[in-house]
Amino acid sequence: MAFVPTCLLIRHGRTSSNAHGTLAGWTEGVGLDETGCTQTADLAERLRGMPVRTLVSSPLQRCVETAQIVASALDDVAVEIDERVGECRYGAWTGGSLEELAKEPLWRMVQDQPSSARFPDGEIFMGESIADMQARALQAVRDINARVSAEHGPEALWALVSHGDVIKSILADAAGAHLDHFQRIVVSPASLSVVSYTDRRPFVVRLNDGGANLSALLSSADEPGDAPVGGGVGSAHTEYTN
Repeated sequence: MAFVPTCLLIRHGRTSSNAHGTLAGWTEGVGLDETGCTQTADLAERLRGMPVRTLVSSPLQRCVETAQIVASALDDVAVEIDERVGECRYGAWTGGSLEELAKEPLWRMVQDQPSSARFPDGEIFMGESIADMQARALQAVRDINARVSAEHGPEALWALVSHGDVIKSILADAAGAHLDHFQRIVVSPASLSVVSYTDRRPFVVRLNDGGANLSALLSSADEPGDAPVGGGVGSAHTEYTN
């Protein structure tokens, strides 16, 4: 079985939108907050010196800032921008409170049948279907894998910095799961997931690795419920993220 490159999937660090439960989407000027910077710096230290050959980021500020911090720990790797791995286009939902959006009829489809869900166009931001988001992200991954393999060899590492829903959709595909099941996956801020792509099938090597202690798993105060639009819980089922 011939090997092709391994992809390190990195979610951006926490932002004020994550902390306050709003859906940032493609809103400009949403950067990392203090916690997000600390999370990302910790991740960068864990990756320090690893032979990452290519580092690709969503064009949105929170991802670019995350990628730049990660790049500072790597050897001679510049940050590349690829719009195809940008956030899902939430259209009229952009900037909304997740608590209020959960009252919308579309919310149930996003939770239970996301493959059929499309976010409505707004006056400023256009909408997009979750299926179209996954399709563009997967095409980007395939294209980058092929390029990295051609330029750096079949066992090279490369990293992708993106958003919760985007990464969840990539992981669902890698695990052979239907898009309707992608809400079962949790991808926390500044977490690392790893997919190794081979000529036969992908392998999910690591999932939502935050490198932190596991005390959050012991909390019984919060019952799991709907996955917040934009990625998944950030900590102990209490932190809205996107």
